[in-house]
This record gives sequence, C-alpha cells and structure tokens, in this order.
Amino acid sequence: MQRSLSRKQFVRTAAGGVAALASIGFVRFPGDAAEFSLKFGNDLPPDHPTNTTAKDVAAQIADRSKGRVELQLFPANQLGNDTQMLSQLRSGAIQFMAVGDNILATLVPAAAINNVGFTWPDAKTAFRALDGDLGTYVRGEIERAGLHPMSKIWDEGFRELTSSTKPLRTPQDLAGFKIRVPPSPISTALFAALGASPTTINIKDLYSALETHIVDGQENPLSLIESQKFYEVQKYCSLTDHMFVGYWVLANPDAFGKMPKDMQAVVETAFNDGAPKQRTANVHEDATVRSQLTSQGLQVIDVDRPSFRNVLVKAGFYKQMAGQFGAQPWGLLEKYAGKLS
Repeated sequence: MQRSLSRKQFVRTAAGGVAALASIGFVRFPGDAAEFSLKFGNDLPPDHPTNTTAKDVAAQIADRSKGRVELQLFPANQLGNDTQMLSQLRSGAIQFMAVGDNILATLVPAAAINNVGFTWPDAKTAFRALDGDLGTYVRGEIERAGLHPMSKIWDEGFRELTSSTKPLRTPQDLAGFKIRVPPSPISTALFAALGASPTTINIKDLYSALETHIVDGQENPLSLIESQKFYEVQKYCSLTDHMFVGYWVLANPDAFGKMPKDMQAVVETAFNDGAPKQRTANVHEDATVRSQLTSQGLQVIDVDRPSFRNVLVKAGFYKQMAGQFGAQPWGLLEKYAGKLS
C-alpha cells in the first residue's frame, strides 16, 4: 500500500514532528515477500521530483526483478538527517540513499568539485562534466571511501539566495550577512570568501532559525525554497545560481554485492534510467516555481553573476580551491567549465 501527501499537506504535517514521520508511507508491492528488501532514504519532500522518480524506479525494480527485489522509499529525513543517513549507509543499517554532493564531501572531499561557486553557465554543462571524465573521477573517489555510486548522478539544481532584511543584488550586499549553509565545507568557504557570515544549520531546523533571525538568509534551489515555505519568513530571492549541486544515489557495497549479478543490474539500470527523467523533472520544477514564489510574496531579483565571480577571483578563492582539490580533478573541472582563475 502506498500513502503520500501533497507538498502543502506535508509541510503542514511536518510541524507536528514525530506525527509527520508516522504519516508518510513507502513504496511496497503486493505478492510474496521480496528476497531482497532495500531501504532508500533521502531528505526531500515526498512529492519532490526526486521522490516521484524514485517511486517509478521502485516499480521498475519490482517488475524487472519479478518481485525478488523491493525498494522501500523513506523521504523527508524519516531515517535521520543526511549526516545520520550517511553513517547508517556506511554501517549497512540502510542500503541506499540519495545525498547532495556538497554533503557527501564531508566524507569524500572530491565530491564537491562541481560545487565550486559561480562555475557553470548552465546545468547541461555541469552534466556533461559529471557524465564524463569528471564524474568518472568522483565515482572512483566514492568507491575508495567504501560506497557504491550509481553511474548517473541525479539533479538537486542551482542554489539561490534569500533574505529577510534586504535585497542581495551585489557581492557587497553580502558583507557580514548572516546566512545559513548546510554542513558543507565548500559552502562555508564560498560565503566566507564573499564576506558573509555563514552558519551551519540542519534543514529541518532552518525555518525556525529564519523566523527567529538566528540567521537572516539562506540558500537553496527554488523548489526547496517553495516546498519548505521559506517565503513565509523571507522577503527577497536573488537568482545567483551560485552553486550547482548534484544528487548522488549511493549503495552500501556489501548489501549491493549480496544480490546476484542480474539483480544488481536490474537495480543499477533502474536508477540510471531514472536519472535523465529526474533531471528533466527537477529543471521543470525550478522553472515553474519562480512565478509561484512571486505570487506568494517573495520578491525575485536578477543579479550580475560575473560581479560575484570577480570578487572570488580577487579573494583568491579559485586558487584556494585548486590547491585544495589538487591538479588532476581541477584540470578535469576546467576541461568543461573553462579557466576559473
């Protein structure tokens, strides 16, 4: 039986804490008990494109495996926050998760290479890199860290800035600005280089932190700004496209390896086939949500992106990043993105 909530219902229910967790079901298929049951956790709302695509993936796995493999979906941090789920994945307590490469970088530093600020002109260029040599390099680093990535990365999207206190039109507007960032070293480094005051806060606590002005702004893809109702506690949204974030689907290698080769192929093919569908759905979601945010009272602002990049060049940010990542991955990044410093 499958139960799901609309985005609005989910956000309203989430305020109830534990009650919300009990109200969200996972995909389960009728028939005999599956030979292999795989828990798949992520931090996104049930009706986000990632989870609607994951439902299709789960259905394909059940069908192609003839019921031998069952993918159980646990959206919206039901199994813990990203850091907790990553720990569970490594221990084998869960078998699959999807995680932003900016968060994965706490374990696999190279995963953040495509997060370098103001790098990509568009998502297509980023995906050419991640489907090409740069992605091959990063997957190798993930494997060395003891996890098994699917070969096609999913899309979390470009991140944008919001503020409750003032429009953020120029890099100078960020001077001393109290901004929430995820537990991601590269996010902290980026906003520190731009002169802001970044603070790490988990996504589940972010609405309250914005409401009480622990921080005055945050940065996320438009779809999450809408789904998390940040427009209720923010006044301005600056379309900076400052960071592109991919969403790696990862497996515990021991659990994955216990399945026969043909079942491994079924699971991996379903996730990889789902990647282009999820990417398209996510881009469409971001494109349509802008007008929705405007209607909900958020003032949307276009910015001069090159001015932000110029500040980063002068601050030595790109040289710092090149030294941090090393010559090989930096060379692969610039192969697709062009010279950054």
